[in-house]
Amino acid sequence: MADVIDYRIFGDDMQVVEIELDPGEGVRAEAGAMMFMEDGIEMQTSTGGGLFKGFKRILTGESFFITTFLNNGRGKRRVTFGAPYPGKIIPLELDRLGGEFLCQKDAFLCAARGIEIEIAFTRKLGAGLFGGEGFILQRLTGGGLAFVHAGGTIIKKELAPGECLRVDTGCLVAFAPSVDYNIQFIGGFKNALFGGEGIFLARLTGPGLVYLQSLPFSRLADRIMAAARFVQKGEQPGVAGLGGGILGGILGGDRNF
Repeated sequence: MADVIDYRIFGDDMQVVEIELDPGEGVRAEAGAMMFMEDGIEMQTSTGGGLFKGFKRILTGESFFITTFLNNGRGKRRVTFGAPYPGKIIPLELDRLGGEFLCQKDAFLCAARGIEIEIAFTRKLGAGLFGGEGFILQRLTGGGLAFVHAGGTIIKKELAPGECLRVDTGCLVAFAPSVDYNIQFIGGFKNALFGGEGIFLARLTGPGLVYLQSLPFSRLADRIMAAARFVQKGEQPGVAGLGGGILGGILGGDRNF
């Protein structure tokens, strides 16, 4: 059984989540996600269940290690975690969601101690070969609170039985295991080459809850790198392009920035 934790989410486009822990309670988080914590909280970093679990987390885009923040004090203590890029933090009450939820790889931020973070492969061959971001998923199981992060604006949809939604694979954040997930070819020569949306879409069929994001990190990274290449060619991109070039230099490790 997962610990029962209280939380508050601060911010708008660069959100952080503050977790309040009673004595003896703990929260698990991706390594490097912690922003600050109060006295009395002890960090315990491990693979979370052996080498095999550590390697499985690497496949889902997370780090090899996971850290548990345990309140060893006498009163309530707080620890705060920040999302790694602009977007929103989504709280998932797993006990109200059937005890299980699926999310994109690297979406996990933190969860009450007792929540398990596992790897989940897509069930269909087509989804596995062409699903892009959707090939390897994370499965969150347990009966407490878990938090995932997503980019841009978040859309929450409750699909009725048989209702179908076609989504860019990168824009899918998380969904209930009752939702059928598959990959569909767009079709059409001009659509495939010039549509700008890729040649495959995720096909989601209800019933079940689905969360979507407007700005996948892969799309943001592509725009930054494109602006960086524009500047490196010696062209005059203007203020927007210059900003992208600076960000590209920072991401590329250029010490002149």
